[in-house]
Amino acid sequence: MSMLRFPNRIVSACLFVALAVTAPYPAFAWGDEGHKIIAVIAEHYLDPAARAKMAMLLSADTDALTGHDIASEATWADKYRDSDRDATKVRYEGTREWHFVDIELAQPNLASACFGHPPLPPRIPASKGPPRACVVDKIDQFAAELGNPATTASEQVLALKFLLHFVGDVHQPLHTADDHDAGGNKKLVAAGGLHAGNLHRYWDVEFVERLGTNPRQVAANLIGQISEKQRQEWSGGKSADWAMEAFALGRDNAYGLLPPPSAQSTYSLPPAYVDQAVRDVALQLSRAGVRLALVLNRALAASG
Repeated sequence: MSMLRFPNRIVSACLFVALAVTAPYPAFAWGDEGHKIIAVIAEHYLDPAARAKMAMLLSADTDALTGHDIASEATWADKYRDSDRDATKVRYEGTREWHFVDIELAQPNLASACFGHPPLPPRIPASKGPPRACVVDKIDQFAAELGNPATTASEQVLALKFLLHFVGDVHQPLHTADDHDAGGNKKLVAAGGLHAGNLHRYWDVEFVERLGTNPRQVAANLIGQISEKQRQEWSGGKSADWAMEAFALGRDNAYGLLPPPSAQSTYSLPPAYVDQAVRDVALQLSRAGVRLALVLNRALAASG
């Protein structure tokens, strides 16, 4: 009964902290909307031959987890990972770590975060590769498969679907930067006009939704702001370079601009933080779309 005399805000804060610290910390880069935006931007920059080859591969996909348009297929890797999460966990445990690379702020080392970059075992397709692999290496492996004419048709479809997702993942700053907090999942945050949650979700979902809630319209708006100079500048480098670029953004802005936490270990994000985060999200979605097109154009041209 004495608990009834506590102020409601204290009870609510305690419940929020209890739920947040006991919940698991899945890493869902960008959420469905962000991945769809990236895919639509990439589609805009695809060469005609690559677009036709991609459409042919996706039309052969019989998996019922998503629709078979490019935007829906960009969300497939998350759906696949979570499809047995409450049961056998074979897919979940087998692919969970492929979605990110935890580069620690205190000691940034990409090779360490990628488990030493172990190669795929001989004659093992990338979709059956070891669970301990980072998103950087999985992008390279699946791009190589997609571009190899000797890859089986079914594995090419899988390679394409994983690439549609993972190129987006590596551009999410909190899928690369980590402060020993599961990429921000353990940092509790609140901001005006947004539901309280964790820092990772804010970068995945909340800041993306500030751009709009229609992925195709948001993509069209972002495409209209990408200059030819930017497209050319972004159409370079490799997955490792893109990971370190996202890491720097996570270090400097996602983490670096956080205010001091409250006594309840919650970070109250000021409007300036939210505004900068929304700009950073728009930039990273745009870069990811251009670079996804780059990866697909190269691989699908090589595959014949």
